[in-house]
Amino acid sequence: MPRQTVEAMIEGGKASAAPPLGPALGPTGLNVSKVVADINKKTESFKGMQVPVKVHFDTATKEYDIEIGTPPTSNLILKEAGIEKGSGIPNQDKVADLLIEQAIKVAKMKEDVLSGKTLKEKVKNVIGTCRSMGILIEGKEPAEIIKDIDAGKYDREIQLGKTELSAEEMKKLEEEKSRMAEEIKKRHEEEEKKANAIMEANAGKDKTVIKAKLREAGVSESLIIKLTSKLGGPAAAAGGKPGEAAKPAEAAKAAPVKK
Repeated sequence: MPRQTVEAMIEGGKASAAPPLGPALGPTGLNVSKVVADINKKTESFKGMQVPVKVHFDTATKEYDIEIGTPPTSNLILKEAGIEKGSGIPNQDKVADLLIEQAIKVAKMKEDVLSGKTLKEKVKNVIGTCRSMGILIEGKEPAEIIKDIDAGKYDREIQLGKTELSAEEMKKLEEEKSRMAEEIKKRHEEEEKKANAIMEANAGKDKTVIKAKLREAGVSESLIIKLTSKLGGPAAAAGGKPGEAAKPAEAAKAAPVKK
């Protein structure tokens, strides 16, 4: 029996007969409303995310099956955390805190593609991704949670496949996320203040010297690049400020007139 496939990218739970899906399904002779309803049922858990969908169908019998792709694990984690992006400095700046139930939810969504034979191993895989994004689990570093999982602390939750959170739990996570954001902001302000003081104390010195001083003080590389990107070469000899090129001693003076 001849089979064909219609592919589209839709927002989870919001497929409709409108473009891009509707016009692609129209010529197939399939019951568009039923296909759309089935797609929305299968993609409900991906609300707010773009999801790849494939509708495989028999051109004669009009029988069909729907294949749902999933967003990358990192995108699902961001969705659960309610943030737009992970941390730029994951070992220092923590941007969100998830509960074990949310890690289990992501693992179940990606169950077909994650490495590991059991759900427990797949959950650990998800938590490993959280580590590179600066996201805590149950208020702990991902490495600590993985040890807890290995010790059996979360066996019950994983065996039950528990993924739902109470309103109170969600509220606490939001409060924790706000606290983390404020903490990061305060730390960055203090770091920039320290870095500017070092820049001022070393005004006129070569850029490599200033960079070395900043690194010795533990200033992050991203801030070092930001603060020193416009600095020029040695300026101390001419008493200049950082970024000013040294001026020739008599360059601005007129040459003596020969008699």
